[in-house]
Amino acid sequence: MLSRRGFLTGMAGSGMASSLRLSSSAETPPSITPVRFHVPERACDCHVHVFGDPSRFPFAASRTYTPESASAAQLLAIHRAVHISRVVIVQPSVYSTDNSCALDAMKQYGPGARGIVVLPSETPSTTLDDMESAGIRGVRINLGTAGDTNLAGARDRLKSAIEQIQGRKWHVQVYAALPVIAGLSDLVLSSPVPVVFDHFGGAKGAAGVQQPGFDKLLQFVRSGKGYVKISGAYRASNGAPDYPDVAPLARALIAANPHRILWGSDWPHPDTGDGLKPSDVSPLLRVDDGHLLNLLSAWVPHATLRKTILVDNPATLYR
Repeated sequence: MLSRRGFLTGMAGSGMASSLRLSSSAETPPSITPVRFHVPERACDCHVHVFGDPSRFPFAASRTYTPESASAAQLLAIHRAVHISRVVIVQPSVYSTDNSCALDAMKQYGPGARGIVVLPSETPSTTLDDMESAGIRGVRINLGTAGDTNLAGARDRLKSAIEQIQGRKWHVQVYAALPVIAGLSDLVLSSPVPVVFDHFGGAKGAAGVQQPGFDKLLQFVRSGKGYVKISGAYRASNGAPDYPDVAPLARALIAANPHRILWGSDWPHPDTGDGLKPSDVSPLLRVDDGHLLNLLSAWVPHATLRKTILVDNPATLYR
C-alpha cells in the first residue's frame, strides 16, 4: 500500500559512445539547435523524466539502471529555450512506486505541469484523490525498460490498472515492445479509459510500417481508443541524427488519426541499456533537444496540425 508519506514526499552526429554523454551539473541548457518553426502557445512536451538528488529521492533497489541527476530547474531551462510551456512528467522505473520525485518536480515546474505515476495494486482512493488534485492524470505500466515481453503478465497488469482508475478521468500509459502491445488488442479496444503508448508504441524504424503489430497500433489510433507518443525517436531509430527511418512511422500514425498523437522529447534522455551494473551511474545520452523538436516540423509540415499535436491533444487528455 502506498503510504501518505510516499505520496507527499541519438547520437549528435558522431558514432563514438562518448559523444552520447551529457553532463547534468549545470542548470543552464547546453548549446542546442534553435527551433526553426513557430511553436504555438501552450505547447506541451508530453514525455519527460526528472531524476532528483539521490539523498532526498533514493532509487529503488530493483532498478535496472542508475541515471545521472536531471533537475526540474534544468528541464525548465530546456523548455524555455525551445518555447515549450507545458509538460507531462512521467514516473521512471528507477523509483518504482515511490512517486515523490515526480510530484516534487511538478510543483517546481508550476501550473503547466501534469504527471503520470506508477502505483502499487492496492492504493487508497484518498491517495488517488490527492494525486489528481496535484495534477496526476494517469498510471504507467513500464515493461520496456526491463525488456519484459511476458504477454500474460502484461494483460494482467493492464486489466488491474484499468480497474484501479475506473470512474476517474485518467488513462493508462504503456511502455512495451510492439508484439506485446499487439497482444493487448482486445483489452485496449474494450477499455473504458484511454490507453497511451510510449515511444512509437515500441515500433522500430528499420522494420518499417509493415512490421508485425504496427497494424494493431494504427487500429488503436483510428478507433480513438489509443494515443501514441511520437517520442524518443532515437530509441526507435538506427539513423542519428535525423532518424529518417522513424519518419514513415510518425506519418502513418498521424494520418491514421492526428487527434490521438502526442509529442514528447523523452528528456533528459536516460541511457537504460548500456551494459553497466544497475548500481553504476549511467550518463545521460547527448541528444539535441532543439533538433529533436525540429523533426516534428518535417513530419508535420502544416502549422494547424502541429498545434493539434502540441497543444490541443494534450489539453484534452491531461486537462
